[in-house]
Amino acid sequence: MRVLGEEREQAVLAPYACFSNSSKGRLFTEALDETRTCFQRDRDRLVHSRFFRRLAHKTQVFIAVESDYYRSRLTHSLEVAQISRQLCRMLHLNEDLGEGLALAHDLGHTPFGHAGEDTLDELMQDYGGFEHNWQSLRVVDFLEKKYPLFDGLNLSFELRAGLAMKSPITAAISDLGDYRSLEAEVVNISDQISYNNHDLDDGLSSGILDSGLLRESVTLWREADDAIRLTYSGLSDSDRKYLINSYLISSQIQDVMDTTQLNIKTLALRSLEDVYQLKKSPVVFSLDMSEKASELRAFLREFLYAHPSIKVKNQEGQQVIQDLFGAYMADLNLVPIEYRDRFLERGVSEARLVSDYIAGMTDVFAIEQMQAL
Repeated sequence: MRVLGEEREQAVLAPYACFSNSSKGRLFTEALDETRTCFQRDRDRLVHSRFFRRLAHKTQVFIAVESDYYRSRLTHSLEVAQISRQLCRMLHLNEDLGEGLALAHDLGHTPFGHAGEDTLDELMQDYGGFEHNWQSLRVVDFLEKKYPLFDGLNLSFELRAGLAMKSPITAAISDLGDYRSLEAEVVNISDQISYNNHDLDDGLSSGILDSGLLRESVTLWREADDAIRLTYSGLSDSDRKYLINSYLISSQIQDVMDTTQLNIKTLALRSLEDVYQLKKSPVVFSLDMSEKASELRAFLREFLYAHPSIKVKNQEGQQVIQDLFGAYMADLNLVPIEYRDRFLERGVSEARLVSDYIAGMTDVFAIEQMQAL
């Protein structure tokens, strides 16, 4: 079955895609799987990992303990994976690699979203800092523990390099270098499409955002609203909102596909090595769509992310992380012994051990630990 999958890739994928049978391999040599290509194996290892399951209870925008209706890091990752697969398929790139990268891209996120990440980074300034993309690579290379012969998930070079490209900290990792596959670039822009439009959807559902103000302020919303009103009549506000959100995502995916295909043709890409030599990504929005997406992002920053109710919850989460970090640094014995001993034996500093432990927590677990302390 693996051979059939590899043959299918040869028949379907573009010459500048990542091919499973041409992978640069893994950190630890393993026998090839009989039924799955190397990228399919990566994806399955990610789906069955503890860190992936924990994403279900980590904040996207709205604190995970507030409601099970709003998106979590897990549902966000699944939505990025869906968009990535669609774009990879349309561009004749490797869907399995794209999906794996999408599922892995937020594994290193802290509890309480970007507010939690900012706080942990501040606390770690004297110890090398903290950045969630780098932490995602650390999860798959070291923190996850499922196999007796090695730490981490031992994923393919291509997937690890795709995670590394998003973080400035990983520039010093010699075995990864700067290998920017088009699949990794697809995941990067799929992430943007997902969080722009799904944060917008959650903001409307929460009542924080107003559709009337959106129509006045955001060109993309106004264009989508006009298109839906021309096609449908008598819709309820909630039905119209869902159709507008779908239209927004579809139109941005189409724009990326059209623009990327034109860029690939202009660049005359013939191989993966051609891709690695590029200085700029060809997987981009058109100029017009880029300006509209930036307008939407600015609107979200002003009216959603900076909303008082969101800021209050973020501050509460940040305080939890500050208190946990201070408590663990003052008394490392508060960290579970099996976790503490494993990492100290491998030469991990006390501060990095504490950072790893806190970053791996869900929102709920972090709050429970703070209450227990």
